[in-house]
Amino acid sequence: MRLNDSEMKVTSTKNPPSRRYFLKKLLSAAVGLWFWHRAINPSSALEWRLDDAGKDAHQKPPSGTGFIFHKDYLQHRLTQGHLESPKRLKTIMDRMKVSGLGKQVRPIRPLGNPLSAIHRIHSRAHVRLVMKTAREPSICFLAVAGALTAVDFVCRNQLRNAFCAIRPPGHHAANSGLRGFCFFNNIAIAARYAQSKYRLRKILIVDWDYHHGNGTEWAFYDNPSILYFSTHCLQAFPHTGFPERRGEGPGYGYNINVPLLKGAKDRDILNAFDRELLPAAERFKPELVLISAGFDSRKNDPIGNFAVTDDGFARLTALTKSIADQYAGSRIISILEGGYNPEGSAMAVERHVAELLG
Repeated sequence: MRLNDSEMKVTSTKNPPSRRYFLKKLLSAAVGLWFWHRAINPSSALEWRLDDAGKDAHQKPPSGTGFIFHKDYLQHRLTQGHLESPKRLKTIMDRMKVSGLGKQVRPIRPLGNPLSAIHRIHSRAHVRLVMKTAREPSICFLAVAGALTAVDFVCRNQLRNAFCAIRPPGHHAANSGLRGFCFFNNIAIAARYAQSKYRLRKILIVDWDYHHGNGTEWAFYDNPSILYFSTHCLQAFPHTGFPERRGEGPGYGYNINVPLLKGAKDRDILNAFDRELLPAAERFKPELVLISAGFDSRKNDPIGNFAVTDDGFARLTALTKSIADQYAGSRIISILEGGYNPEGSAMAVERHVAELLG
């Protein structure tokens, strides 16, 4: 089944306060109430308080792999029969259980209201559009909260790395409408959050999704503190990601697009990482590595047209880990993006998470 482009679209005031001021306060309060009702469950044994999570951060080296998940991610739906369906995550969770990996990772629930972090990337108009358009806007906010929770645990040295089993995906989200099944740009928001809260100067974002992360490129196109590296298919939605797009102004050279031909196999994507990413990372020396982990570049995906195997994803993970080990204190946060063959994606995620644990 193939989808066409149309199917991929989804200030201070003086007294007296203005109507805009009250709307801003109302928006913040509404999101806060959503998270109190939908995301917070104090009785859960998996829910840790982030203020406590970092108390011993400087007393022991980070270890372990976090697995961020919330059952409400399974409630997010687009249209009947849509490929971006709850089955994607359900199959991943089943695979984690059957493989035994679920007992090796550290399960973590997303915490907190992400609205202030969202505003570092998205306009208030975009936030209002999400609240108006999404069937369950709270789950869109919850996805962002999952990514930010991973940042907190990893950047406080409570975990070495983390995988965020979240949806909806995010790397197409900008401020130009809802496209590519995305609502908020989870990974861009996480990068900004890490920079702001943990004073990180340089962050690497690696994107191996079949589709170009045009929203992530947009967010950091003139920013030399974020190195964005993407392998993708130019002929696929959103038809962006040309190699000539290198960034602009002070960000020139920090946006690296490496289009691959249809049918690209393990050797093709691994060669791109060896040839382009490794030298760039050596020059950049990131303090944190984020992965837009899209598994629609896997073989037999109904939308993608690459042929990357599960072993290929394990090797991509190992290569990215080598960068994090050398420059970023092993800190990696991987965030689920695409992947629309549920069984195939789940097997790829299994190899990916196993490599993060290794």
